[in-house]
Amino acid sequence: MTSPMNWSKLLSRSRLLGDVENILDSGRTSFEKDFDKIIFSSSFRRLKDKTQVFSLVDNDYIRSRLNHSLEASCVGRTLGTLVGQEIIKRHQQELKDFEARDFGDIVAAACLAHDIGNPPFGHAGEDAIQEWFKSPKASSVLSYLSFKEQEDFKTFEGNAQGFRILTKLEKRPKLCGVQFTCATLATFTKYPREAGISNSIFNQYNSVQYNKSTKKHGFFQDEKNLFSQIASEVGLIRRENNSAWWCRHPLTFLVEAADDICYHIVDLEDGFWMGYIAYEDARMLLNDILVGEKLDDIGCDKKENIKYLRAKAIHKLIAEVKQVFLEYETELLDGKFDIPLTSEIPSGNKLKDIIDLTRKNVYEACEVIEVKVAGFEVLGGLLEEFITSISNQKLSKSYLIKKLIPNFQEEDKPESFYKKTLQITDYIAGMTDSYAVSLFKKIKGISLPRGGR
Repeated sequence: MTSPMNWSKLLSRSRLLGDVENILDSGRTSFEKDFDKIIFSSSFRRLKDKTQVFSLVDNDYIRSRLNHSLEASCVGRTLGTLVGQEIIKRHQQELKDFEARDFGDIVAAACLAHDIGNPPFGHAGEDAIQEWFKSPKASSVLSYLSFKEQEDFKTFEGNAQGFRILTKLEKRPKLCGVQFTCATLATFTKYPREAGISNSIFNQYNSVQYNKSTKKHGFFQDEKNLFSQIASEVGLIRRENNSAWWCRHPLTFLVEAADDICYHIVDLEDGFWMGYIAYEDARMLLNDILVGEKLDDIGCDKKENIKYLRAKAIHKLIAEVKQVFLEYETELLDGKFDIPLTSEIPSGNKLKDIIDLTRKNVYEACEVIEVKVAGFEVLGGLLEEFITSISNQKLSKSYLIKKLIPNFQEEDKPESFYKKTLQITDYIAGMTDSYAVSLFKKIKGISLPRGGR
């Protein structure tokens, strides 16, 4: 029988440092340093021009991916700290060297980074990359790759790209990444498995309790060994011996809940501000969550009313999620709980009502769909140009295209095609919406860069 996870290992402050000394900082804890590193990273800053729901909007109230990440982090810090207070009371001897704020800082950092690997145009960007790699145009490169390497691209995941950014692409000299703690990296990883695991293996875990964390993959083949080190350090339970697949870190469920709370409630608010959701509908749905809560008198300013109800709703949902997490602590540590916490809270069905209306009125709005379609054209076009440049190297244009990729490492060996393809997806996934559109136009000759001697 598999031993349960324990909190002292799950909260490991160790980093992927090897023999390099970890620098102590009397002003900040290890987990606060994780948070600060993300805030100052270039990958995080680029989220200001990446689609949340609405892309490139003129309305400065509407959230970008950056705003959403900051808001989710605030909710995550509160959730983590509230849960940490109770967990420490339950395990006083085991956790004597930890504080409730450590739980909050880990969850806050993971929330802050949870979308850091998303390509331009949101989830439509992920779909565009996946679709292109499944097309015949990609066969010239994919034929050199192993099955699981191919699956990295055919099922391209922003979550896996995010793990790659945190562990490799945001660099510190001579080290693997900028050295986040293993606790934060494990908590960040919502889908702790590799791509390409067969359905026959998944079918052994087809109970609903093993459902959520198998939906996607959380790291590429290039980072598989790194995640294995992290999983060993924090004591994650391995799901299957012949595959890179572990159970989630328990705090990951709080990251997911903070994200769910923010995008359910906030997308409703943004939909109202953009005119896609009527005031009475938004007010009714938020009031449904707040049944039994003491509310201030609602005034005549509709926008201020929705802001107030949104804040109250988030506060109530945080309390409900905290309670469910604590009720299921044993199952979480045993790896037997694998469904969203928000599906178990008293307001779970009310959140479903919100997402149903938002999906119909906002996600399927003409303006949103137009951006998604544009994302397919832009990212598909960029991939075609850049992948062609490494598969048809004798073309003069291919030589020039590769010069556009920062620090592109050229190798002619067949086994290097996986690394070179990763360099291309690193470059494209890291683009902002505006930069992707601009580069696409320039490469296609639709617009030309201005300049002169």
